[in-house]
Amino acid sequence: MKPRPWSEPCMVEWSHRLLESYHYWIGQDLIDRAGDRKAQALRLFEVSIVVVSHGVEPDPILNYGNQAALDLWELPWEQFIQTPSRLTAEADDRTERRRMLERATLTGYFDGYRGVRISSTRRRFLVEQAVIWNVIDLAGHRIGQAAAFSQWSYL
Repeated sequence: MKPRPWSEPCMVEWSHRLLESYHYWIGQDLIDRAGDRKAQALRLFEVSIVVVSHGVEPDPILNYGNQAALDLWELPWEQFIQTPSRLTAEADDRTERRRMLERATLTGYFDGYRGVRISSTRRRFLVEQAVIWNVIDLAGHRIGQAAAFSQWSYL
């Protein structure tokens, strides 16, 4: 049986970096941090808050989505983590999305983001009160960006 994506060692470590970085920038925990890293990775994957992230490539690729994100974007894990993150927004919304990501890059995080996104089946939805933050390594270098939100509605 294939292991769940959240339980693979690289994803357990990435989940840890997401959670540590969120705490670093926001000053609070995104989820209950009880238990070991694997327990936290499972909790992050199963939480009802949508959590996504991408790397630092020139055209960043999504590298994490919890179950809420996979459901919202209507994609299986294998396809989700091969998707350029810009494709989560329609072409007309990508400039505004890029500006928001640049602002988060400069300041560490951006709180209160609101914008329209699109699923793999072209369903449009409005995201509200999203938090975007830089994912950093132990040395403080940016290794990605992540977003979390619980408020969204189909348009």
